[in-house]
Amino acid sequence: MGGPVYVICGSANDQKYVAECAKILTRFNIAYRVFIASAHRTPEKVEEVVRTAEKEGAQCIIAMAGFAAHLPGVIASKTLIPVIGVPLDTSSLLGVDALLSIVQMPGGIPVASTGIGKAGARNAALFTAQLLALGDENLREKLVAYRDSLRKEVEEANRACEL
Repeated sequence: MGGPVYVICGSANDQKYVAECAKILTRFNIAYRVFIASAHRTPEKVEEVVRTAEKEGAQCIIAMAGFAAHLPGVIASKTLIPVIGVPLDTSSLLGVDALLSIVQMPGGIPVASTGIGKAGARNAALFTAQLLALGDENLREKLVAYRDSLRKEVEEANRACEL
């Protein structure tokens, strides 16, 4: 397996979203590193983090951003490591602005996108796990068990509602 997954957010205020992502990565024993680097305020730091990700053999970068959400696209423009953008609901537009910024990348520099906010952060980690599971049967089995636990939760809730 390659290096750690990189989780990059633009502000210390984004830590609650990082925590949601980290819970999933930890659950699946996926090594990760967290960085705060702003595409607008600290572009040199963004470049440094991307160079480090490449040196460490990172297989995926999860980039979280609100407002104009340039961070995922800037990162993707500087590396061939797959980037998953997580739009954050930190603006007065509740993340719709960030979502549109991420999903409107011009052809040639792809960025995958999740939904907005905490659910998007969790799904970015799960999508990363699925990508890594393509070459890791043990991780694949953990994901199958996780999906089975989700199904069982719904079944139990349904039984509780039955009259």
